[in-house]
Amino acid sequence: MVQTDALAAFAVFADHLNFTHAAVALHISQPALHVKVNKLAAEVGRPLYQRNGRVLTLTPEGEAVARFARDLDTRMSAFLAEVRDAAVLRPLTLAAGEGAYLYLLGDVIRTFRPLKLINRDSARMLAAVRAGRADLGIGVLEVLPDDVTTVLLASYPQTLVLPADHPLTTHAELTIRDLQGLSLVLPPANRPHRRTVERALRAAEVDWTLAIEAEGWPLTLHFVTLGVGLSIVNGCVRPPAGFTAREITDLPRVPYYAVHLRDRANDARLAELLTAIRLGLA
Repeated sequence: MVQTDALAAFAVFADHLNFTHAAVALHISQPALHVKVNKLAAEVGRPLYQRNGRVLTLTPEGEAVARFARDLDTRMSAFLAEVRDAAVLRPLTLAAGEGAYLYLLGDVIRTFRPLKLINRDSARMLAAVRAGRADLGIGVLEVLPDDVTTVLLASYPQTLVLPADHPLTTHAELTIRDLQGLSLVLPPANRPHRRTVERALRAAEVDWTLAIEAEGWPLTLHFVTLGVGLSIVNGCVRPPAGFTAREITDLPRVPYYAVHLRDRANDARLAELLTAIRLGLA
């Protein structure tokens, strides 16, 4: 028989994906946590996590158990609140990447309460939503997954950030061919943005050079301000002082999606959070 304390312990482990950190959070020993997780896996009859080197990830069964454990905790809190005649408002957890937090979500972070924030790239954001670690995820998706609900929030053009006195600022908008001969600051080669830009440059037979690879928009813009090169960024990214941006019309727009589990479609508080995000983007 599955014990509720084992489910509660597994939910904490699923948040950390690290036995040492989870044991500290639970105030129990690491061996004791191993016993609880192993017994729970035996009860379920499936492995709940897998190890790849030093990295632990949940199996699909582990994600399902983690969702169930968190849902049980939420229901128990609501039940106890009802019994005690005291409203307990659980914080909603929002997962998003650095760019979304910096340029899109400032208003909702300032005003929506209670709200818990976790920083995740798009792949890890999806994993957090699927495992129930996040109530709502925000991110750029190349392919829409079919096991969760996705809601288009906004889409932005891709723009070239350049000094305000650069010759290309005489153009109201640019095409990929206008980048001929430029030195560009771009993300590492395995990033979707880099792949999209390189495909377009190659298709247009544009000669260009890579100035430097940079992770994240703040570092990218920092290199641009230092004169290392120019850069192509999402249109929601604000250029620094003394710089401007021009839309590149033949690059695809960048869509930002909200993601949540399908069974949360009628959740009133989640709908309230989504409305607040839309209003902040309006």
